[in-house]
Formats: sequence, C-alpha cells, structure tokens
Amino acid sequence: MKELLEFLGLLAVVQGVLGLVHEFTDWHWGLVQRIGFLDGAELYVSVALLVLGGALFAAAESRKPG
Repeated sequence: MKELLEFLGLLAVVQGVLGLVHEFTDWHWGLVQRIGFLDGAELYVSVALLVLGGALFAAAESRKPG
C-alpha cells in the first residue's frame, strides 16, 4: 500500500508541475490543460495536485512498509 501511495503522489506532483509549466511557459505538456471542464482553472488545479501529492507522500510515510 505504501508503494501505491508513493506512486500516486509522484503522479500528482508531476502533473501539478507540468500544469504550472504549461501556465507560465505555454508549453503543451501534462494532462491538466487537456481536460475541457477545467478551462480557466488550470492554475488552481495544478496547485491542488501539488498539495495532493504532498499529502499522499505524507500518508505513505505514516504507513508501515509492505
């Protein structure tokens, strides 16, 4: 379970960073900007993904290995 939480946390952080890169550089990376109903809220969703990734890493650290 710990490995799954770490993997999901990594995905959330990577997508959050890629969303922020897209917002500030206009590079077309990541999935956040490709989801239609998030138009106009990409920056907030990217920050939320970073926070979610941190929370998932914290939850993974509180778990026992295995």
